[in-house]
Formats: sequence, C-alpha cells, structure tokens
Amino acid sequence: MKLIPLNDKIVVKRLEASSTTAGGILLPDNAKEKPKQGKVLKVGDGKLLDSGKRSSFQVKEGDVVLFTSYAGNEVSVDNEEYLIMTEDDILAIL
Repeated sequence: MKLIPLNDKIVVKRLEASSTTAGGILLPDNAKEKPKQGKVLKVGDGKLLDSGKRSSFQVKEGDVVLFTSYAGNEVSVDNEEYLIMTEDDILAIL
C-alpha cells in the first residue's frame, strides 16, 4: 500500500458488510448498512506534544476496531477503499 498516514492519523480498511440478517434473510446491496468495523492497516507517528515528543497509539496495525458511523474520510487508492481517521474516532478494539 502506498498510503502513509501522517501525525495522529490511522488508515483503516472497512470490513465487508453481511449479506444476510440474523434470521437468514438475504439483503440486496442497496439495503446493506456500511459496517462500523475495520482492520487497522497503518498508523502515523503520533500526535506531536508540546514537549516535542510524540504520543503513542493505543491501537496497532492488525487490530480490528469499532468506530463511529461518520468516522474518518473515505479515500480510494488503487481501486481500494480506505478510511483515514484519528484515534478519537475509534470506540473499541475487538
């Protein structure tokens, strides 16, 4: 991947949406809700603190995370969709 996040940014690949409901009903593509889970692909260097040091991240590459509905910015690189967000947008590590 040629996408390198800067400072306190994180690159996340959204997980695939489920094509069936819990009851087994098949959903068409337009009825699927965008998943709010993704895999962390890259993390930046960390936020620059007043002391000149960088803060560390609680998430690491490879973590599966849960994030808010409107988290981050969607970008497309080499026909792949990614989200670039800050750690504040992440709610939990699964």
